[in-house]
Amino acid sequence: MTGTFALYKSPLISGGYTFLQWNTEIMMKAAIVNLTVLSIARSYLIKLIPAKKDILTIKGDNKLDILKIKESELICVSNAQNYVEIFYINSNTLHSKLIRTSLKNLKEEFNFLLQVHRSHLINPSHFKSWKDSNSIYLTQMELPVSKTFDKELLAS
Repeated sequence: MTGTFALYKSPLISGGYTFLQWNTEIMMKAAIVNLTVLSIARSYLIKLIPAKKDILTIKGDNKLDILKIKESELICVSNAQNYVEIFYINSNTLHSKLIRTSLKNLKEEFNFLLQVHRSHLINPSHFKSWKDSNSIYLTQMELPVSKTFDKELLAS
């Protein structure tokens, strides 16, 4: 600010305001205009920048039922009555967490998951191979496949 005022008082511009007048008459008005323009520009630019899709936030019915993992770490989701068991990899070890929600809710929320059985959703990126016509290998897991959903898995 003092550098700008020194330029204003230099022979190049030779301004007539004192520092206090210059600060209130010029700089405060310029700050108000600049902040308004910057806030409007920021609100539009935020809409243009895509949100991080890599992090999944899985929420259950209970307040404390929250799991945040990367999409690439999620292996599968299995039904466990009123809960779902989420299997994921963390530091090359298989982990699981029970969350109170339904398989249907997770399938609607995360549309990249494929249903291979009435009780199982898988992340297709962890599909390794078919064991036989009724089961598949995933990363560090094996799951059954029902005849109802095997066409969906073959299509992907």
